[in-house]
Amino acid sequence: MVRGARQPQQPRSRLAPRLTGTVEKPPRKRKSRTEFALKEIMSSGGAEDDIPQGERKTVTDFCYLLDKSKQLFNGLRDLPQYGQKQWQSYFGRTFDVYTKLWKFQQQHRQVLDNRYGLKRWQIGEIASKIGQLYYHYYLRTSETSYLNEAFSFYSAIRQRSYYSQVNKEDRPELVVKKLRYYARFIVVCLLLNKMDVVKDLVKELSDEIEDYTHRFNTEDQVEWNLVLQEVAAFIEADPVMVLNDDNTIVITSNRLAETGAPLLEQGMIVGQLSLADALIIGNCNNQVKFSELTVDMFRMLQALEREPMNLASQMNKPGMQESADKPTRRENPHKYLLYKPTFSQLYTFLAASFKELPANSVLLIYLSATGVFPTGRSDSEGPYDFGGVLTNSNRDIINGDAIHKRNQSHKEMHCLHPGDLYPFTRKPLFIIVDSSNSVAYKNFTNLFGQPLVCLLSPTAYPKALQDQAFLQFFGDEFLRLLLTRFIFCSATMRMHKIFRETRNYPESYPQLPRDETVENPHLQKHILELASILDVRNVFLENTIDDY
Repeated sequence: MVRGARQPQQPRSRLAPRLTGTVEKPPRKRKSRTEFALKEIMSSGGAEDDIPQGERKTVTDFCYLLDKSKQLFNGLRDLPQYGQKQWQSYFGRTFDVYTKLWKFQQQHRQVLDNRYGLKRWQIGEIASKIGQLYYHYYLRTSETSYLNEAFSFYSAIRQRSYYSQVNKEDRPELVVKKLRYYARFIVVCLLLNKMDVVKDLVKELSDEIEDYTHRFNTEDQVEWNLVLQEVAAFIEADPVMVLNDDNTIVITSNRLAETGAPLLEQGMIVGQLSLADALIIGNCNNQVKFSELTVDMFRMLQALEREPMNLASQMNKPGMQESADKPTRRENPHKYLLYKPTFSQLYTFLAASFKELPANSVLLIYLSATGVFPTGRSDSEGPYDFGGVLTNSNRDIINGDAIHKRNQSHKEMHCLHPGDLYPFTRKPLFIIVDSSNSVAYKNFTNLFGQPLVCLLSPTAYPKALQDQAFLQFFGDEFLRLLLTRFIFCSATMRMHKIFRETRNYPESYPQLPRDETVENPHLQKHILELASILDVRNVFLENTIDDY
């Protein structure tokens, strides 16, 4: 049973389907919906005086709640995208009104059917907006349990066929509402790794788009076909699944399970830092994406979350859980998802995260972006002389990967240089760079003595030791998992027969102790055992350390 939408006890991302892309601005001045509803009552039979006062009040109250809910929902677009506090009270009011609206239409369905002419697609619209509220609340809080709440409302719309009669009405705008619902539902299912549901939804969306384009001569049919192409490419690009012993397919998840983080060794002294905020930035050219969620962003946001669990909902408090019943250590780091941000947008979000970072907390920056390379030799080797990664601009990309400046005497203005991040090293900073010019961030300088680690991707495919910095971050489960995955990836590449050049290997600042990590004999042994199990032992070196 679909519940109401009261505010969860527990900010707006650019992850699409975006709220701003789905809300239509109402006219500044308009007649009250109550007036139109009362006209419907009179036209449906009998003079106005013949309508019972109670039924008249029911329609009036429903119209008021409907108007209020739409006003509040439209106002969500004006909330600041950054900052973690300004949005809470507004979201609370919106949840409260939608709770009342949802319960009201349930309690007075017969009167609203007879006197207001309430249609099933209108009920579906209310449920869809509640699903959007929960989805955007997840984006604001990073609590994956609210994805389950969004999924429950979207599932109810499909199971109860709220939109089934839309195709019989000669109104293309109603069909578009239905198509947008499918796109949002697919995003939620992707985030929950419900791939079986995703495939069913894609098939249904494809049929709906075909019917829509045949019935109406619209200008947006190319865009909807592009949506189908994007989601198909997205599914194909991330087919992470395994077969159990009984040959059943299991979808694997990048999220942190309750027992998923590597355990600390007994007696290991680590830092007390915890990951509080993360900026996940995607700005690669021609990368597979669905809406404004690239594959890289998708994988990283899941790596910074715990597996979702169903919230213990109570009567009139869906999505809420009493504090005494809350499990321990459920908090996920707060995330900003930035798809192709400009330099000023990226810097604004960085500054907001830096400002609100609690004591003893870490800010993580994940950069998946096209490399920007220096065009000539410089007399100096400062933090702005090695290039960096691309931020968004309106200019065309040359050769797909590298930016070439028109004025060779100036630095690239749309590049995020390592030096641009120096001000934020005043607090603990953990940086991951996945780029063809990731090595630009190898030249980082720790100016303020705060914990600082950079994990850098390889820059090409085949054709001063400081353990203390890593241990400072090792106390946080999410960062510990990222570090161990980085070490496993590095060791595996070093043992592969094809990856033989230095630039084929991931790097880090500061450098890892190779003999204890990526060249550790015990780790190499496990990698070879795993390769044998997967029947790919022939692509790895026969020996280990001696072959380096």
